[in-house]
Amino acid sequence: MLKVNKDKAFTLVEIMMVVGIIALISAIAIPSIISLKRTANEAAAKSNIRSLSVAAETASVSLGHYPLTLTELHNFVSSAADYCTDLAGGVTTLQGYNYSCTMDITGYTLVASPVTLGTTGSVIYTATTGGILTPL
Repeated sequence: MLKVNKDKAFTLVEIMMVVGIIALISAIAIPSIISLKRTANEAAAKSNIRSLSVAAETASVSLGHYPLTLTELHNFVSSAADYCTDLAGGVTTLQGYNYSCTMDITGYTLVASPVTLGTTGSVIYTATTGGILTPL
């Protein structure tokens, strides 16, 4: 008599089907996750540029001129050093965006551009003297 082994195990076909289903779900989910991350990066960049611009405008009213040092700007927004390496256009990378701050006694230009256009963000935000933010 033949003795049949009745061990319980998955067959190769069953394992391949599970792998296929996981691959299909991943193919659908990953682009959505990347899109959500890009949208979050853009919202953060817009908010950060707007905050720095408001701080610069507030400083100009309080000081009688636009901030000339990071310390002067930091007095009006505590996160200034996180986004502005210096006020001479140095670049800081944070949350998928490169931030550049240029300020002198008469005005400023603040720029947030994606590290990888289309992947980490798709919008370049700029704020200039007078609190003008583009694009809105």
